[in-house]
Amino acid sequence: MTPGAGIFRTQLPQGFFAQGINCGVRRYRPDLGMIVSEQPAVAAGVFTQSTCQAAPVLHSKALLPASNIKAVITNSGQANAATGQQGDLDNQAMVAATAEALNCDSTQVLAASTGVIGEPMQIDLITAAIPDLAANVTNMAEKFALAIMTTDLVPKTVYKTLTLQGKTVTITGIAKGSGMIHPNMATMLGYLLTDVQMAPAQAQSMLTDVTNNSFNMISVDGDTSTNDSVFLLANGESGVVLAQAEDIATFQQALQDVAILLAKSIARDGEGATKLIEVQIINAPDLDLARSVARSLTVSPLIKTAIYGESPNWGRLIGRLGMAQVPAELLAKLSITCQELLLYDQGQAATEDLQALRIGMREDTVILTIDLKSGDYHATAWGCDLSERYVKINAEYVT
Repeated sequence: MTPGAGIFRTQLPQGFFAQGINCGVRRYRPDLGMIVSEQPAVAAGVFTQSTCQAAPVLHSKALLPASNIKAVITNSGQANAATGQQGDLDNQAMVAATAEALNCDSTQVLAASTGVIGEPMQIDLITAAIPDLAANVTNMAEKFALAIMTTDLVPKTVYKTLTLQGKTVTITGIAKGSGMIHPNMATMLGYLLTDVQMAPAQAQSMLTDVTNNSFNMISVDGDTSTNDSVFLLANGESGVVLAQAEDIATFQQALQDVAILLAKSIARDGEGATKLIEVQIINAPDLDLARSVARSLTVSPLIKTAIYGESPNWGRLIGRLGMAQVPAELLAKLSITCQELLLYDQGQAATEDLQALRIGMREDTVILTIDLKSGDYHATAWGCDLSERYVKINAEYVT
């Protein structure tokens, strides 16, 4: 498997095309993007678990899983959330304009939006630009990736190729996300595209499993958004049918690799972030505990600020583990390692060399490993540090 060379050379799988343009909603850079499948694609989706869901989320949820999807239309700058009945009408207009431009039915078009919550859509600007958008799609991801960004500092794309049944299969992932990021989806949009052939139920099951190990294991600030959506589209253009168990396992691992790379890039690009935090929970008695503890550590303001300030106050980790309901009997025997330095073991401090810890925390990735010594389950979560710049960005954020 070969990782992509980055945003400027991120290819799409066979039969997929994309484009991004500026329609005038934002003052600069692309703000409207489209992904098109030449042949109707099998599609699945996972969405925000917030009870406040944007119009495009409700639209796409109602259609998926499906076997006839032609396109995904996405606007940035305006979330089309908390916009009432007019928001539903605006989303329908965006979808209808896309369907008309592609000569397909509106039920074959998925929608996603990202941006300011509660702001009415400038729908006339969006629909007027869609014909030009559809007429200029290419087989590269870069313009679309730029079009879906909000406070992101960098676009996020990756692709992998693998050989199945003697044929080349491609998986391309595109995502956006920087703030309002928390497990159970975040203010993020994700697009996983592939040219294998699979059934809708198979795609939905695979996407759910992959998301639980990637996008649902990241946090920036503990806030879950109204617009979170991740789509998996498979158009079968490679001629490879995912039917054999070995092929399914190989493909799912590659898909998960792509999703984890995107998830980590979102956490690393957290608003105001200077460091990526990786929390590894190992040897846990069950998977649910491993996941919940890993997530809890990535969202703690005390831990996030300590890592930002390179403060060797590891007692905050013990405090958070207790808050995360790690049983007392496990607290008495677990160990905590940071940057490969053993800090705590068997109920007491394992080092007095706090300067070594401070030096280790200067790296741009800080890895915390909690060994619960009580089972065979593991989970990894990703977050970022918390800086003054996060406050400034969100105090001033308008569009």
